[in-house]
Amino acid sequence: MLITKISNEKQLDIVVELAYTIWNEYFTPIIGQAQVDYMLDKFQSKKSIGQQLQNGFVYYLITNNSEPVGYTGIIIKEKELFLSKIYILSTERNKGIGKEAISFLEQFALEQGAQKITLTVNKDNLDTIEAYKKMGFVNLGSVVQDIGNNFVMDDYKMEKELDFTFMHHSIDSQAD
Repeated sequence: MLITKISNEKQLDIVVELAYTIWNEYFTPIIGQAQVDYMLDKFQSKKSIGQQLQNGFVYYLITNNSEPVGYTGIIIKEKELFLSKIYILSTERNKGIGKEAISFLEQFALEQGAQKITLTVNKDNLDTIEAYKKMGFVNLGSVVQDIGNNFVMDDYKMEKELDFTFMHHSIDSQAD
């Protein structure tokens, strides 16, 4: 698996294509087609991702065997890495890719001086919530955000405190 910072238009086009595929296959049963279409346009279009990049977000393309399989979008706010997006194609789930991406982001967060990773996850996205819990995230409670067009994001906020000593030790252990 390879995680590459988005740095050109071709990579951005791949992310937009992945978003369209993943959101339509995964989120339509959870939030419905109308909200998926709205959210793709509002948050995952080439224009909106371009604006996010200008506002400090960083996107990473995740590839496996040289094939794009997912992406992540983050922003560092003070001592916190906000994991805005992490999406993996359905054919590539349950292969440890998401866990490896989170581990990469933990290391990145620590290098940036962040002390925790926070994220929001749809309350009905039960498998993903369980996966986050297994990776050490704690559910902090409900967050409902009006996103316009009579739609809301009905999420849980989750957080993982980062332990620099543990991360440093685990990196040293991998080198042995």
